[in-house]
Amino acid sequence: MDLKLKGRKAVVTGGSKGIGRAIADALADEGCNVAICARDEREVQAAVAALQKKGVKASGAAFDVRDREALERWIKKSGEALGGIDIAVANVSALDMERGENAWKNEFEIDMMHTVRTVEAALPWIEKSDAGAILVISSVSGLEFDFTSPAYGTFKAALIHYASRMANTLAPKHIRVNTVSPGNTYFEGGVWQKIEQNMPDLFKAALAKNPWGRMATAEEVANAAVFLASPRASFITGVNVVVDGALTNRVQY
Repeated sequence: MDLKLKGRKAVVTGGSKGIGRAIADALADEGCNVAICARDEREVQAAVAALQKKGVKASGAAFDVRDREALERWIKKSGEALGGIDIAVANVSALDMERGENAWKNEFEIDMMHTVRTVEAALPWIEKSDAGAILVISSVSGLEFDFTSPAYGTFKAALIHYASRMANTLAPKHIRVNTVSPGNTYFEGGVWQKIEQNMPDLFKAALAKNPWGRMATAEEVANAAVFLASPRASFITGVNVVVDGALTNRVQY
């Protein structure tokens, strides 16, 4: 299926590896021009070079998304370089598994406020698009209690609420806002690979809870994300798509 993304322009936070990188790659494979950001300069440049080899415009910047000015500057420069923004993907997460107060601060600043600031900074560009879309990456930890920290789950839940509210707010402008909530996702250098290497008992216990018998790949999450961001999903907004292989025990209404 042609997702009608050729020539479109997207910004993806945390686009140098993992789910963010998979989303950037999938967008580029569909002919979408992409700007990414992440903290590590070398990883950003390597990702940009790989994206450019796909025949699209690609650029990147290295900074901490807690830096509001840097985040807003990157989105502005990306919009100028790409000639507009059709799609904004807020993907960065603190993944803070601690139980102390600092975890709440990190999750608020990185997961919550980076998302809000990304949306606010990108909106003036997206409002000019004829197929504007915003995508927020949450987690199944925002849907039910699990082994993660209270702060992580709380702010992942808040992201779903925020995206749903924004979908309603922006519907009159024909700007779509959706959420993707991945379950356990395994990729090179990711948290689950580190747990497998350093906490094998926890990894085995977590893997056993996956009815599919394995964890998701970043590419499987990206496939759902890119479809939702594409013009093919033109009347889908305000939804939270769970990509978890039936990991969560709940009924979704």
